Amino acid sequence: MPNPIAQYLDFANHHASTTPADIEKLCASVIEHGFHAAFVNATYITQAKKLLAGKAPVGTVVSFPLGQDTVNAKVAAVNEAVQLGADELDVVPNIGAILAGQTDVFAQELTSIVDSAKMPGKPIIVKFILDPGYFDTLPDKKEKMQMTARLIQQAGADYVKIGSGMGPRGPSLEDVAIVREAVGPDMKIKVAGGVQTYAQAKAFIDAGVVRIGTSKAVEILSGAPAETSTQRMPISE
Repeated sequence: MPNPIAQYLDFANHHASTTPADIEKLCASVIEHGFHAAFVNATYITQAKKLLAGKAPVGTVVSFPLGQDTVNAKVAAVNEAVQLGADELDVVPNIGAILAGQTDVFAQELTSIVDSAKMPGKPIIVKFILDPGYFDTLPDKKEKMQMTARLIQQAGADYVKIGSGMGPRGPSLEDVAIVREAVGPDMKIKVAGGVQTYAQAKAFIDAGVVRIGTSKAVEILSGAPAETSTQRMPISE
């Protein structure tokens, strides 16, 4: 039986140098270890779907890692990813809009993307990425992070994802607490970036995180004790 912590891990490969052989290895590991999902670049969605054959979801990223494509470009990418069979989308919003005080622009982008992704008959999971490092120099850091998280929630997204793995820094337990305070107990939170050990992963899970995106899923699992009190989560999460 897979270690319970495996179900919290999205095994990801978003490198520019990724090859089809790398995706084969990724998907084989997802099946072998019981990781929640395989996260791949859009060009490999079809291959991953075939390899996993319904044994685990396939996720992809949109406008990664900058988030500064036009809204139309993001919507087109979302539509194509859904049509190719992606089950989950981790989308980078235009954080620059929030930093510039363009709240309405930011909110409209989120809504347009969610409305495009949630096609009839396709239960797509949408996560928007809040890269915490971009807020660190703001005098009202907490307030801006919480406003961003609430706008993500209000747009109808399924998750606030803290960290892209490509931003100024990775997520912290403080970030999780800030976001949780803003969105309440029911909104799901994912983290990504710099989580490489079992101890780090367990700390985030204990803080209420329900998903961790990582390229180090195998290493995290190898550090897990044979028996752990971590509760197994349903795959629909």
